Amino acid sequence: MIKNVLIYSNSKFKINKGAVHKILTAIKMEYGLSINSLEINFVLSKIIHEINKKYLKHDYATDVISFNYSVESNNLDGEIFICYEIAVENAKYFKVSIDNELKRLVIHGILHLIGYDDLSKKDRVKMQNAENHMLKNIKSIGKVIRK
Repeated sequence: MIKNVLIYSNSKFKINKGAVHKILTAIKMEYGLSINSLEINFVLSKIIHEINKKYLKHDYATDVISFNYSVESNNLDGEIFICYEIAVENAKYFKVSIDNELKRLVIHGILHLIGYDDLSKKDRVKMQNAENHMLKNIKSIGKVIRK
């Protein structure tokens, strides 16, 4: 397990913390990162909507929000909020498993913390390519959700 990482879930499902730690380990190795402090929170849409409205001034629920407190992009210090309910909707829309979508959102959140952005089409493509690359690297990692 990686030290300085907290994983919370206030949803109606159980997170396989070991799988999330393996994802983080793979990302750390790929990008040469260290982790000062990181919280990954799996929340319901009501909670992420409140966070999005309060801190980003967007009045809607979203799939993932990252807060970066890092001074250096290779030494992570931040929080990630992932909405399980939106992940389920995304999985249906993109015709992928919920597990695949949750892994993508963990990766997406970390990529934001290391400087990736998705505001322009060019940046979205770059970020999506990085996500796809990491998803291939973590194919053998177990499921993120425990039933």
